[in-house]
Amino acid sequence: MNNFSYIQADKAKEATAAKRDDKSAAFIAGGTTLLDLMKLNVENHGQLIDVNMLPFRGIEMTKDGLRIGALERMSEVGAHPLVKENFPAVSESLLLAASAQLRNMASIGGNVLQRTRCGYFRDTAFPCNKREPGTGCPALEGDNRNLAILGTSETCIATSYPGDLAVALIALDAVLTLENAKGKQRQVPITKFYLLPGTTPQRETVLEADELIVAVTIPQTAAARKSKYLKVRDRSSYAYALVSAAVGLEVQGGTVRAARVALGAVGAQPWRCFEVEKALVGQPATEATFRAAAELALRGAKPREHNAYKIEMAKNTLVRALSEVASV
Repeated sequence: MNNFSYIQADKAKEATAAKRDDKSAAFIAGGTTLLDLMKLNVENHGQLIDVNMLPFRGIEMTKDGLRIGALERMSEVGAHPLVKENFPAVSESLLLAASAQLRNMASIGGNVLQRTRCGYFRDTAFPCNKREPGTGCPALEGDNRNLAILGTSETCIATSYPGDLAVALIALDAVLTLENAKGKQRQVPITKFYLLPGTTPQRETVLEADELIVAVTIPQTAAARKSKYLKVRDRSSYAYALVSAAVGLEVQGGTVRAARVALGAVGAQPWRCFEVEKALVGQPATEATFRAAAELALRGAKPREHNAYKIEMAKNTLVRALSEVASV
């Protein structure tokens, strides 16, 4: 790890202005991802800007839905009654993530910005287009067991976001509030926040250099209230997903009236399945319907040598998640 300076910001404008003026700077809240990357020399920052004193906290229901401050900790949000009752998929995604110690430290804003677990990205002995554009992607023909099968390109096949929370947030149409160095805020649907690799895999989100995530807002819907996050992994705790699914259903008289579907750990970004949702509406809430939906969800998959197993695993995970929600 390189040497760096450290400041603690008292106001949002102080933090964002410092980031704008120092291109090597980074914001730090819980630091559970950032410090790992700095220790590996994957990221090198000349200055860390501690944002923990900023007023980006609170978990409350508003006219727009549930508003969660970006500095709230994962454990607090996952256990909060408003989240558990109205957005169970969000609660489950948080409480199934990492370890209790990490959940107590990691912030909601930081969690949304997690970077890939691709081994080639995290090992500077290897080239990596995401880390150093133009150097190549050894994962294409190398160890790609945990990498993406949807939304990839010939420059990158990483599952860019490796976590759980954003999968649930994308399924439930969450909106991020971002604030820049001028104090101006903008609202970005999380479905438009992440970028596919294309020819620029180093750019992962639409977040500008001087912007902070201030809050996350999740609309309150019937599908959100009947939602679930299902995670399949190599071991039962402290492991990233091999495949995950976040789903929400509104079922009336045995017929699907509204659906929300997203997949995790299979895409170059958390993968919202809009086409699947449209296909589910108006159909009977049966296993046969859910099987057909799962086939549609994975229709465009492009597996490599070691990750083809994810196709059937993702289908089965999605069917199980939809079935469990439909039976509630």
